[in-house]
Amino acid sequence: MDKEIIVRLHSSFEDMVRKHADSGVEYWCARDLQMLLGYAQWRTFAAVIDKAITACQNSGQDPKDHFARARKMVDLGSGAQREIEDIALTRYACYLIAQNGDPSKEQIAFAQTYFAVQTRKRRTLGIMKVNC
Repeated sequence: MDKEIIVRLHSSFEDMVRKHADSGVEYWCARDLQMLLGYAQWRTFAAVIDKAITACQNSGQDPKDHFARARKMVDLGSGAQREIEDIALTRYACYLIAQNGDPSKEQIAFAQTYFAVQTRKRRTLGIMKVNC
């Protein structure tokens, strides 16, 4: 992978991270991560998330601690807004998504390494209100 691409992807992953106001837990919004990982369709990415949730359960973790349901407003072409589902993801959730993503995507290959290194910083979201 080209060094310039690596620098750009690393910066993009770091720019997307958010911190929960009360707990300070870092998280990513699934809709943002979807685009960064090269998935054009939410339903395709949601299938990867479902696999990651299963992997989380199989590892003995509670998925609610790593995949917190959220809602966000998006602009429609008419100027109106609509509320859509999103998911706040811990580093561990992102790691599992990368591990279950399409390995032919360059972004997934990068994410697998990035989140493997970063999971040591892992903390849980628990059940809290987060805004994506």
